[in-house]
Amino acid sequence: MKTEKHSPRSTTPALKTIMVVSLVFVSSAFMTGCASVGVDPWDRDIMAKREMKPVTHPLVASVDDHIYFSKEASTGGKSSSGGGCGCN
Repeated sequence: MKTEKHSPRSTTPALKTIMVVSLVFVSSAFMTGCASVGVDPWDRDIMAKREMKPVTHPLVASVDDHIYFSKEASTGGKSSSGGGCGCN
């Protein structure tokens, strides 16, 4: 009496088909998630309103820029060049 040994890694054709179909389904679901990135042209007027800005008050924006520049002084901050030593 001879017994056949099956390796634990062997898969049946039906299991391979299920794996391929599920892989295609999952990858297509991930790819369609990035299909509509951005603002549509007809919605830009809504997004341009003052209430939609991240910081609506200019004083708050100025303080935030100052804090950002102070933290990032070694790389030049937001829009200026030079290092943190004050020399250009």
